[in-house]
Amino acid sequence: MVASRSARERKAAVQAGPLARVRIEVGAQEQFVYKISCTECVVKNDRRWSAYRPGEDNGFMAAMDRWTFHLKEKHPGEQAPCLEFLAEAEQRLHERRQQRLQES
Repeated sequence: MVASRSARERKAAVQAGPLARVRIEVGAQEQFVYKISCTECVVKNDRRWSAYRPGEDNGFMAAMDRWTFHLKEKHPGEQAPCLEFLAEAEQRLHERRQQRLQES
């Protein structure tokens, strides 16, 4: 059985930890778009820091990886289940960078 959008949202919110606000929307191609924002960090124009990025790279893993890096950098003492996968997130980032270098 496929999990509902609200069930996925709740699960992602638990993994992201207490500083995160998670929303899942349905994108143009009927895919889930994950939006994770920080309840503490404000960027320009009083907007909350967010893992959402324009484009196609807003699936669960990409958004959670960006959130994990944000927690590590801006909230180093904070605890969240997603931090358990920091090494894997760093590996995926390294692989994406290598792929971009090969494509250019």
